[in-house]
Amino acid sequence: MELKWLHTFIAAARHENFRKTAEELFISQPTVTVHIKLLEEEIGSSLFEREGRKIILTEAGKKFIPIARTMIGVYEEGKAEMDRFRQGYTQKLILAMSPLIAESIMPYVLKKFMLAYPNIEISVQVLDSIKIPEAVLSGKVDLGLSRSEIKNADLTCRPLYEDPVILVVPHDGRDSETAPPLDAEELLMNHYLITHNHPEYWDGLLRSLRLKIPTIKTMAVSQVHVTRRFIMEGLGISFLPSSTVRRELLEGRLLEAPCPFLHLPVAKTYAILKYESEKETQFLQFLSQFRL
Repeated sequence: MELKWLHTFIAAARHENFRKTAEELFISQPTVTVHIKLLEEEIGSSLFEREGRKIILTEAGKKFIPIARTMIGVYEEGKAEMDRFRQGYTQKLILAMSPLIAESIMPYVLKKFMLAYPNIEISVQVLDSIKIPEAVLSGKVDLGLSRSEIKNADLTCRPLYEDPVILVVPHDGRDSETAPPLDAEELLMNHYLITHNHPEYWDGLLRSLRLKIPTIKTMAVSQVHVTRRFIMEGLGISFLPSSTVRRELLEGRLLEAPCPFLHLPVAKTYAILKYESEKETQFLQFLSQFRL
């Protein structure tokens, strides 16, 4: 049995049409027919029957679909395992992380980790914090890095860091040495406040702000990287974890406005695990050297 027969069979089952199957696989329609015929001879059962212009799976074909997928999966996983072996990997660590974490210091951390542990292959999935627990619970990933605390009896949620939240405003051409101090209250009264770019602290923060400034105008934006861009373009201001704007503050593209009249929250980073083997322990110990 050849692997290409299985690929042709699965594509044909999906399209219920040999012509579309041929177009997808970049082979001729007669070749599709030959592959299906050879596969049917190999397993000793008819896989398709004609219904007008369509082809539909027989009962044997329906039974064989998951078997064919499993056979291809085993082959692909075996090939991937040999590729890892040739590259010197003995373990694989699959990480899920929120966009907030993925775009901050994580590229630097991963680069350092891969140099320190060349035998561990790293795979990264960037997911919204709300989707990370399910990915860990299902075993699709080994370790989640999230900005949201979760409560699940089958998972461990371990706090890693606390990140100060600051009011971030556009530079607007100010010279920090000669310009008057930034007035956070004035800024909040005269600019849109970009909200809900972090999964945890916004509801409580907005309640406090509206007690102080009832007329505050808001605009919800779900992603921090979009919020940063909007602030730099003068569309508004926002309260963001300091680590997410570290570079922009250092380069003077954004400014921090002190808010002595507010008790500002902290943004936390959590590790989410179902099991903790040696590779997860090594990564978390390595991660503890850095501030996310």
